[in-house]
Amino acid sequence: MGVLASAGLLAAGTLTTAGPAHAADPEFTIGGPAETALHPYLATGSPQKASLDLTVTNPSEDEENGAYQHEYTVRFDFSGLAGVADVAFGEDGSLDCERTGTTAVCHDYGVWPGLSTLAELEVTAAKGSEDGDSGTIAVTAEGEGATFRPFTARVSIGGPDLSMKPLRLKTELKPGDTQPVPITFTNNGTRAAQGVLLTLRNTRGLELTERYQNCEYSEDDGGMGSPGAWTVALCTFPGSYEPGATYTLEVPPVLRATEHAFYDTFLYRINEDGSDARTAQRAGARLSPGKGAKLTLRRTPSLRSADLDPSDNQQETDFRTTNTADFAAYGDRAAGKPGDTVDVTLGFRNKGPAWVGYIRSGEAVATVDFTVPRGSYVVSKPDGCRGVTASGEYRENQEKAPRYFCSTPMSVREDADFALPFRLNIGTAEAGATGAVVVRDTHLQAPPLSFDPETGNNKASVVLNAEDGHTTTGGSGSGGSTATGGGSTGGSTGATTGSGTGSGGSSSSSGTGGTTGSGSSSGSGGSGGALASTGTVALAATGAAFAALLAGGVLFTVSRRRRAVR
Repeated sequence: MGVLASAGLLAAGTLTTAGPAHAADPEFTIGGPAETALHPYLATGSPQKASLDLTVTNPSEDEENGAYQHEYTVRFDFSGLAGVADVAFGEDGSLDCERTGTTAVCHDYGVWPGLSTLAELEVTAAKGSEDGDSGTIAVTAEGEGATFRPFTARVSIGGPDLSMKPLRLKTELKPGDTQPVPITFTNNGTRAAQGVLLTLRNTRGLELTERYQNCEYSEDDGGMGSPGAWTVALCTFPGSYEPGATYTLEVPPVLRATEHAFYDTFLYRINEDGSDARTAQRAGARLSPGKGAKLTLRRTPSLRSADLDPSDNQQETDFRTTNTADFAAYGDRAAGKPGDTVDVTLGFRNKGPAWVGYIRSGEAVATVDFTVPRGSYVVSKPDGCRGVTASGEYRENQEKAPRYFCSTPMSVREDADFALPFRLNIGTAEAGATGAVVVRDTHLQAPPLSFDPETGNNKASVVLNAEDGHTTTGGSGSGGSTATGGGSTGGSTGATTGSGTGSGGSSSSSGTGGTTGSGSSSGSGGSGGALASTGTVALAATGAAFAALLAGGVLFTVSRRRRAVR
């Protein structure tokens, strides 16, 4: 603090000589489902169990230093369930618990950043309970130097059980194919659902031909690494939907395979309407209303509580559309003196017409294979690239690797520009030293891309000190490369504009699905620049996130250091 600023604070009487401030005690939140519904007690046979998973949230975003590393105590009060439900701890739980009557005292160690499993409970309707009964479980916790916000879970007997019927849809398609989706569901529960919420989700290659006035719409990447990978419609239907009754859409929406279709998925889900269901399905997205006709339901001839069996609320169908995508590689040129560092941008553009998304597996779509020009070496690279040996084998030391493999995320849009900013030291490279850029399959032993018939443009070059003297790029669109004598000032812009030029007339879209990673940090073996919307994605996490999406229609991030939420 400057002298004048200090004097001002003294004059105002606001400068104190107190000791160093201490950070506030961390606050953790216990959570779980607001309500769990149970099938009524059966006179014969075993009662049907329901899982009640309790969680604890550590709000810290510091993965390395944000953990609470102390023992803490968790207390469960089951007295509110007397005569309503029986509860037991699941076999997979890690809590060390001692149970006495209607209470249990448990001990555990450590709360890691993010959302973690606290306890897994199994609950069943108690003998003598009746439809409509309800009770609560109170959960509290305490630990040295920390505050735990308590949680109360509600358990009820009976309720609606909305079950979505699977559709028999044509799954082998051509661009332009259309088909109706006559969505139908049944309430298999014991009570009526007060209003229903229909969720429709389709990947980028599919579209519903009309947007309805009682639906809200949004687009998101769904963890797939491409903006607009998913379109979501949330449609509300007020009224009472009776137990034992089946309902269907009066006029089925029409699903169309667009010119970008390739591997695609359509999900359809039904929930009782309410703020919890809407919040879960929105998942933080900003939605806009439709302006078309009103989507309506009608009751068909057929043989506000939590759903008795949420596992059958959702169905999904996968589609394969006959289509292709043209991945065109590009390289760069740079010039400088021996020892200079230069920036180059390499990669590929998807010229369409198809987008490619490996939705189920979560695997990368392609690999950019970069062989470094002889005599030069990499100073910094994108985070999603790893150094390998010249023959493509594993290499522990990432400094000055002769070759780099860079993986895409699990989806690549039809207008994507997958730009990779590298910083090279020219070293002893001779004039015209050339490195290879190849966009290929992720399996080195089978390099051709199965969906790309234009194999002639899958290769490009990075050239240093070209003999013709030109230093402009070889098609990367980065506006040229600049030598920085011996140092590493500035960074590769890496700014690109995705343009779709394949059949179907994809229009240019600045930054849509493309990489805009700006700047590269120096340092041998360091990582500079970033793969943005089509760049670095932790594929294992993406696959798990998508599995969570399919299982429950909700996409969220979970800390998995020790115990991931199941």
